[in-house]
Amino acid sequence: MSKRKATSSDVAKKAGVSQATVSMVLNRKYNVSFSRETIERVEQAARELGYELPNRRNKKENKKEKLIVVFCPTLTSPYYVLLLQGIESVANQQGYGVFICNTQRDARVEEKYLHMMQTVRPQGIIYTCNPNPDFQKRVEELAMEIPLVIISNKEKTTTVDAINQDNTVVGRLMARHLLDLGHRDVAFITPPLTKRQWQRSKRIDGFVKEFEREGLKGHVIIKAADESMDRQLPRMDSEYSMGYQLTMELLDENRNFTAIAGQNDMMAFGAVDALQERRLHVPKDVSVIGCDNIFYSGIRRMSLTTIEHFVALKGRDACDIVIRKIDMNDQFYTGIHPTSLYNIEYTPKVIARKTTSYARTRKNADKENNTSGKKHTSSEERKK
Repeated sequence: MSKRKATSSDVAKKAGVSQATVSMVLNRKYNVSFSRETIERVEQAARELGYELPNRRNKKENKKEKLIVVFCPTLTSPYYVLLLQGIESVANQQGYGVFICNTQRDARVEEKYLHMMQTVRPQGIIYTCNPNPDFQKRVEELAMEIPLVIISNKEKTTTVDAINQDNTVVGRLMARHLLDLGHRDVAFITPPLTKRQWQRSKRIDGFVKEFEREGLKGHVIIKAADESMDRQLPRMDSEYSMGYQLTMELLDENRNFTAIAGQNDMMAFGAVDALQERRLHVPKDVSVIGCDNIFYSGIRRMSLTTIEHFVALKGRDACDIVIRKIDMNDQFYTGIHPTSLYNIEYTPKVIARKTTSYARTRKNADKENNTSGKKHTSSEERKK
C-alpha cells in the first residue's frame, strides 16, 4: 500500500502554525515577514514529512521556463515600444523570455489575460501602465504570489513595486517652458480623458495650475478626443491623427492661442502638420511642445521640443526589479529576509528644440503687417 503524501495541513499541525503560514513560508512570500524560528520550524516539518509544494518543478524544468509576462495597452505607440525595448534588453541578458499581453485598453481582454496567469504561472509580471481600476485589487493579490512591477503614476498609492511618474510635474514643466517664452494663450490637445486613462488628466492639471499661478486662469484651451477613440483598435497613426484633427478643429473655431502642447510627441507631430497645412509657421506663428522624447522627435527635420522622462530606462528598471525578486524568492530561507518595496522615480526635464520660440505678440504681428503694407504702397507709387 502506497504511503499517503503529506499535505500542508500536516506540516501546519507538526510545526504548530496555521496552514496559511505554511503556504506563505514555503512559497517564499518575499513581502511577508516571519520570525527566524517560525521559518525554521515550518521548513524542518516539511522536510521531515517529505512535503512537496503542488506544481513545484525540478530545477531542470525551471531553467526552461524563465518567463516574464508584460501587460501592454497597445503595440502601436512609440512610447510603449521604448518601454518594451528596455524590458527585453534586461530580460535577454538574464536569459528570460518575454511574453506580451496586448490588452488593447479593453477591460475584457485584460481580465482574460489575468485569468490566464493562473495557468501560465510566469516567474514575473510587468504592467506597462496602471491596471484597470476594476482589477487593481486582483493585481495586488497576484503580486503577493509572483514578483510584479507596475510602471505607474505617483498619485496612486499601491502596495506593489512601481516605477513612478508624477504627471503633474510633467505638465508643469511643459507649461513653464511656454510661459518663459512669453506664451499667455495656449491650447492643450489630448487623447480621451477617461477614468481608465486618469493619468492624462494629471498631466493637464499640472499644466493648467502652472498658468493659474501666473494669474492666467482661463487662458488654457483643453481639446480632448472623443471617448470612442479609446474603444477603437489603435492604428500606427492613431495618436498622430488625433493631434492633427484636434488642431484643425481649434483653427476652424478661430481660437486664440500662440502655442500648442500635445499629451505626447505623436500628437504634437499631428499638430505641426495641421498648422503647416494652414500655412502657419512653427514656431514663428505657433509653438508646439510634446512629451516622451521618442526617437522621431530628435530627427533634425522634426526637431520637436519635448519632455524627457527616460522611458527606456523605466523598462530596464522594471525588469531588473522583477528578476531581483525572482532570484531572492528562489533562495531557500537561511534567516529572516527583509520586506522590500521598490519605488523608483526619474526627474523629467525639458528638451528644447526648434518647434518652440518666443511668443508672437499681437503688437509685433500688427507691426509686420503695417510694414508689409507700406512696402506695397511705395511699390505701387513707383509704378505710377
